[in-house]
Amino acid sequence: MIVEPKVREFICTTAHPTGCYENVKRQIAYVKDKGTIEGPKRVLVIGASTGYGLASRITAAFACQASTIGVMFEKPSNGKRTATPGWYNTVAFEKEAEKNGLYAKSINGDAFSLEVKEKVIEMIKEDLGQVDMVIYSLAAPRRTTADGTVWASSLKTTGEAFTEKSLDLRNNTIVTKTVEPAKDGELEGTIKVMGGEDWMDWMDTLHGAGVLSENAVTVAYSYIGPKLTYPIYYDGTIGQAKRHLTKTAEKINEKYSDIKAYISVNKALVTQASAAIPIVPLYFAILYKVMKVQGTHEGCIEQISRLFHEKLFVEKPVTDEQGRIRMDDWELSDEVQDKVMECWKNVTTENVAELSDIDGYWQDFYQMFGFHLDGVDYAKDVDLEVAIPSLEK
Repeated sequence: MIVEPKVREFICTTAHPTGCYENVKRQIAYVKDKGTIEGPKRVLVIGASTGYGLASRITAAFACQASTIGVMFEKPSNGKRTATPGWYNTVAFEKEAEKNGLYAKSINGDAFSLEVKEKVIEMIKEDLGQVDMVIYSLAAPRRTTADGTVWASSLKTTGEAFTEKSLDLRNNTIVTKTVEPAKDGELEGTIKVMGGEDWMDWMDTLHGAGVLSENAVTVAYSYIGPKLTYPIYYDGTIGQAKRHLTKTAEKINEKYSDIKAYISVNKALVTQASAAIPIVPLYFAILYKVMKVQGTHEGCIEQISRLFHEKLFVEKPVTDEQGRIRMDDWELSDEVQDKVMECWKNVTTENVAELSDIDGYWQDFYQMFGFHLDGVDYAKDVDLEVAIPSLEK
């Protein structure tokens, strides 16, 4: 079948298997070019198939020569529609890992569930004995807890409604968007889904099963962003959940003397989740322009490679006053933010292409789904039904 991108506002409903494979290969090539480091050798990545989780799995494997187990929740092709991009990414990762003599297995299921946690523990015991690093990189719209309650996350303010400029992705025009305050239960639901409760459950379960090595490291990913987006992010429902995540790292460190937990605050990047947030895409597009001009722009793989090489696996990781590793240091520099705010004040529909990197924003968006990659023949028939090797065994 010939696969083309089908986009509705901020959602792409198709993925290209060859394009996704090429995207993964390029990330692997980047990591290999940076060289190997002394790091973890047995790594569990929870949320391993896209974005920062995929970049983490690639970096652990190809920079540290680590064996990896990846947990994801992806859909295969049914022959008529494509698989999800994370499915095709995992196919590519496992095949490339095998070529390089690296152990790589995946578990496809609900990472919030006890069933998946038990499957992971069984796999660790049978294949690796223990793991020395756990990466928690889940982004989900909802979570079912053990008592059967379904919690949903929401993107709302926690105070008054917030109105600001935004980018209409349907036609690249500047519009005004309003984000409404959270209703009863929406803040609690967001914290349940996006906070640290499930991360803590994972660490308790893994530790209790004896599958964590002594002095194991665990990292969860977060975002803060500029003051411009505080009302809808850092001070909004998502930001409150991320605060809970930070407190969870403190609790893990207090509870377990043999585990070191970190929060890595990462840079703003185009993801399936961020594309849906009002106001944020315009900020991202302007930020991309500014950071590319200054030569400091990074994608997921560049961020995580720098995290591993320069921030985390060093003699003494540098953290802020809350114990967080700040990978957003370049984004939030005064030099970058002053220029971003200057562009923000002046941006209009007429000059948005000049003051922002809309093309770069859309390129990143399409490449998440395997499209718009140079060297891929998109006019060629491709097989939609490709298997993740470890799931076939």
